[in-house]
Amino acid sequence: MNKGFFHRLWNGSGTHKSWLRRIALVLFAFLVPLPLLYLVVFRFVPVPLTPQMVLYVVTGREVQHSWRSIDAMAPGLKYSVIGSEDQNFCSHHGFDVEDIELALKAHEEGKHLRGASTLSQQVARTLFLLPARSWVRKGVEAYLTVLVEFTWPKKRILEAYLNLVDWGHGNFGAEAAAEAYFHTNAGALSASQAARMASVLPNPDKWKAQRAGKRRMSRAIARTHEASENGMDWCVR
Repeated sequence: MNKGFFHRLWNGSGTHKSWLRRIALVLFAFLVPLPLLYLVVFRFVPVPLTPQMVLYVVTGREVQHSWRSIDAMAPGLKYSVIGSEDQNFCSHHGFDVEDIELALKAHEEGKHLRGASTLSQQVARTLFLLPARSWVRKGVEAYLTVLVEFTWPKKRILEAYLNLVDWGHGNFGAEAAAEAYFHTNAGALSASQAARMASVLPNPDKWKAQRAGKRRMSRAIARTHEASENGMDWCVR
């Protein structure tokens, strides 16, 4: 490919065609090569920040974040998060079809709309998108989830989740949350502390890990034990 080829590709022929072509090329770049390049690079090095962290900084809110290898985190945290957030993490390819069907059924019956996002989906939107809700954003999130699952192994997806998820009050990732809530690091969390942290993830700014309710705690502990005993983490060892 030479310079003339790229010139013709960018300018096209005719005023309207050239602008349409440029828009299409820009959209293609943002949807395919740039996300793939980003994922390839950060498959091997820590992700320094996310769009939500940038939004916090721009709006004057405090951000606490520090990356820690998943192998240096307390094992109980891994079990707790898989058990609490995505029990089929090791077996699905980005989307939990059964959970989505249950969520849609609950919505049709007029019940409270329950979350059906997998860890992979949450990582995709954390890496690329700002916190907002729309059908367009959901479609982009689905596409990015496919790229994440295609590019990263399960262990890296879980590691990114544990290091980037919003754990409330400006604390992003397990290391910052462990220090803020239990005055320790993510590698020294007890099984109970790990379960408490996992139990508040659905609403971390409202619920407090230090004072997790009995109902949420018992559910989190039960799911942690299930994940541990059933070997749900075989794909992330």
